[in-house]
Amino acid sequence: MTRSEASGNLSPDRRSKYRRPRHLVSWWGILLGLIVGIAGGLVYAWIVNPLVEFDTEPWQLRDEDRAAYVAAITLRYSYDGDLNRAVTQLLALRLPGDPIQAVAEIACRLASTDYIDNSSGQRAVRSMMQFYQLQGRAGCADNLLVINDQPTPQIILEVATPTLRPPATKTPTPPPAITASPTPQPIVIPTLVPQTDYVLVDVRTFCSAELSGLIEVRVQDFNGDPIPGERVRVRWADGESHFFTGLKPERGLDYADFQMEAGKAYTVEVAGRSDPSQPLVAGSCGTDTGQEAITSYRVFFRPR
Repeated sequence: MTRSEASGNLSPDRRSKYRRPRHLVSWWGILLGLIVGIAGGLVYAWIVNPLVEFDTEPWQLRDEDRAAYVAAITLRYSYDGDLNRAVTQLLALRLPGDPIQAVAEIACRLASTDYIDNSSGQRAVRSMMQFYQLQGRAGCADNLLVINDQPTPQIILEVATPTLRPPATKTPTPPPAITASPTPQPIVIPTLVPQTDYVLVDVRTFCSAELSGLIEVRVQDFNGDPIPGERVRVRWADGESHFFTGLKPERGLDYADFQMEAGKAYTVEVAGRSDPSQPLVAGSCGTDTGQEAITSYRVFFRPR
């Protein structure tokens, strides 16, 4: 029997199976490959080698981070009174509408939450209120938090009023039958509101060609959370410098830094709220790759 005759004996269903056209591409294989490729790319990008952002612009921050950045701006303004610098930094945030009124809206939002449950949050919101009130703006925070709503503690001392001796006369005056005891008069002595003090909890050294001779300062609360807007002071033999945490948000809202000069010694402190650190000497060091650099420091402050 010939092949043609044999094929003629096949049923129509079997003949259609062999005559069906062959596809050069498997669509199921392509779909499966796409799924595996996308999943692998996400694992690599999110876990194996996540992207680290540098030089983040202020307007690219999340809403809560922008609010903390505004707090750092107004806290700095409360120290130096530089309105031009404050407005320039607010404009860099690209806030909608009037930037000063936007500060009032942010203060309103923060004053309506548990952000003001601690002293640092209250101080930040009060600095915003003072900033926009001085520029003739108003917001709902004015009704939620008073700038100076904490009474000044007082010490009351009971001091006896001295009794003066009567002047001498020619006729002796008989002594009074009953001598009244002196009446104590209260004297009110105002005292200063106690400040939250910081203590230096850690100093670490490192050697880096990219960050050569840098003092990195972080000011945090008891839980290690960032505290923006704290004024940091660095002193050396013939000068000093002041700067604030939170103005480089890409490095953290508790972060501030200072560039040292080789061969000099520096002390760092939270200005007026902590003791100075031990001298940090800008000596030479060698990196892991054999490059020459200046020793750098990481300094951490937390409440006492």
